[in-house]
Amino acid sequence: MSANSDGTATSALAETDSVRTLPLAGLSALAMAGFIAITTETMPAGLLVQIGSGLSVSVSGAGQLVTAYALGSVVGAVPLIALTRGLRRRAVLVSATVGFGVFNLVTALSSNLVLTLGVRFLAGMAAGVVWGLLAGYARRMAPPRLQGRAVAVASVGQPIALAIGVPMGAWLGTLADWRVVFAVMSVAALLLVVWILTVMPDFPGQQADRQLSVRKVLVLPGVRPILFVAFLWIFAHNIVYTYLAAFLDRIGFGDRLGIVLFVFGLFAFVGIGVVGVFVDRALRSLTVLSLVVFAAALTALGVGGDSFAVIALSVAVWGVAFGGAPTVLQTALADTTGDAVDTAQSVFVTIFNAAIAAGGVVGGLILADRGAGALPLVSLVLIVVGVLVVSIRQFGHSL
Repeated sequence: MSANSDGTATSALAETDSVRTLPLAGLSALAMAGFIAITTETMPAGLLVQIGSGLSVSVSGAGQLVTAYALGSVVGAVPLIALTRGLRRRAVLVSATVGFGVFNLVTALSSNLVLTLGVRFLAGMAAGVVWGLLAGYARRMAPPRLQGRAVAVASVGQPIALAIGVPMGAWLGTLADWRVVFAVMSVAALLLVVWILTVMPDFPGQQADRQLSVRKVLVLPGVRPILFVAFLWIFAHNIVYTYLAAFLDRIGFGDRLGIVLFVFGLFAFVGIGVVGVFVDRALRSLTVLSLVVFAAALTALGVGGDSFAVIALSVAVWGVAFGGAPTVLQTALADTTGDAVDTAQSVFVTIFNAAIAAGGVVGGLILADRGAGALPLVSLVLIVVGVLVVSIRQFGHSL
C-alpha cells in the first residue's frame, strides 16, 4: 500500500482477513515510538546529579523533570486525542514523534529550569498522544484474528525501555554530558519519523457523526470495570516498584537495584510474548491468570523478602505477570469500545498515569508509617480486588 493511499483500501484490508501475517515493520515502528516515549520519561532518573549540576538546582529539583512529563501525559491525553480523532492517523503519530525530537532537543540546549520543565510537560503531552493512538493503530493494521497479538507487538517497546531506559541514560551520562543524551534521543525520534513515513499505512480519522464524547464512552457496558481494574493493577504495581530501592535497602541489597530492575524488564518482555500468543483467544482467562501470578509474586515478596533469591525469583514472576498488562487491558478496552477506541485509550492513558502518581504518593505514606516490608502486602489487597472484578463483572465483550 503506497504512502499516497486515501486509507480506504488499507482500512478494508485490515478489516478483512486478507492479511495473513502481522505487518511487523509498521508494528515495530509503533513499538519504537513507545520505546522513545518511555525512555524520554525515565532516562532523567539516571542523570539527576548531572542535570541538577547543569541547571544549578538540587537533585530533587532535577527529579521534577520526571514529574512534569507525567503531568503532561495526564493532562494532555484526553483533550489532544479528542481534538485529533478526525485527522489522519499517521499525520497525528508523526506530529507527536516530531514533538519528541523538538522537545528533547530543547531540553538538551536549555540552561533554564522553568523552560526545561515546560518542554518536559509538552513532551509528556506528546507521549499521551502516542499512547492514545498505539492500540487502535496496531489493531487497524492487523486482521481481526490477530489484533490482540498486534497490540502485543506494538507494546514491546515499553518493557525494553523500562529495563534499559534508566541504566542506559546513566551509562551514556558517564561517556558524555547529559545534554548529549537528550540530543541522541532527539535524533532517534526524527529518524523514527522517516521510518513511520516509509513503512506505516495511513488510516482516516473518525467521521464527526461517529465520534463519541468521553462521557458516552465511559457509560458503554464493560468500560468502567476495565478502567477500574487498570487503575488497581497499575496502582498496586507502582506502590512497590516506585520504592523498590527502599525495599532492597532494608535488607542490605540496595546495591543490587540495577540487577533487579533488569530482571524485571527482561521478564516483562517474556510476559508480552506469552500474552501475544494467547490474547486473541483467551482474554479473560489470561487477565485472571496474570493478576493471580502477580498476587503470588507479591505474597512471596511480603513473606520471604529477606532472601535475595526469593526477591529475584519474585521479581521475575512479577515481570512476566505485569509485562502483558497493557496488552490485555487495551485489548479488552478496544473490543468493548469499537470505533471509539482512540477516545477510550486516551482515558486509559490518564488512568494509567494517575495510578502511577497514586502509587508514588500512597507508597510513600506506607513507607513512612509501616516500612518497606508492608508495601507488597498492601498491593496484594488491591490485586485481589482486581481478580474479583474480572471474575464476576462484565469485562469487555471478548472476555
